[in-house]
Amino acid sequence: MHLEQFNATGRTEAADALRPCLDIRRWIDEVADARPYATIDALLDAGRGAADPFTPAEIDAALAHHPRIGERAAGNSTEAKLSQSEQAGLGVADAAVAEALAEGNRAYEEKFGQVFLIRAAGRSREEILAALNTRLAHTPEEEQSIIGQQLREIAVLRLEGLIGK
Repeated sequence: MHLEQFNATGRTEAADALRPCLDIRRWIDEVADARPYATIDALLDAGRGAADPFTPAEIDAALAHHPRIGERAAGNSTEAKLSQSEQAGLGVADAAVAEALAEGNRAYEEKFGQVFLIRAAGRSREEILAALNTRLAHTPEEEQSIIGQQLREIAVLRLEGLIGK
C-alpha cells in the first residue's frame, strides 16, 4: 500500500494495515487517526511517537506475537512473513553461537518472564547474542524500557516496508 492509499482508505482498513507492524490498539489508533500524512517520514515519525510509553500490558500483548530470536515465525500471516524476513540473516550460524543464543533465550525468559525482543534486521547472530548477554544484567524496569524501544524500532521498520514502498 502506498502512502496515498493509506491516507485515503477507511479507518478500519487503515487500522488493519497497521496491525502487522505492531498489534497495540492504542498505537494503531493514534497512527491511523493522525492521517493524512504529507510524507512517509511524517508517518514514520508518528509511528515512533504514538502511544508513548507503552504500558506493561501492551508490551505483554505485543510480545505474544513475537517468536524467539533465532526461531522462525509460524504461519503465512503478514506479521509472520515480516518476522521471517527480519530474521532471515540468522538462518545459518555456527552451532556454538546458535546454542548460546538458545541458552540465552531460556535464561532471559526465566529472569524476565517474557521472550527476548530485539530488532533483528541488519544484525548478525553474534551481535544479537552480545546484546542478549548485556541485557541479562538489566533490571526488569530497565528491560521494559528497552523492550518498548525495540517494539517501536520493529514497528517503524515494518511500517516503512508496508506503506513506504
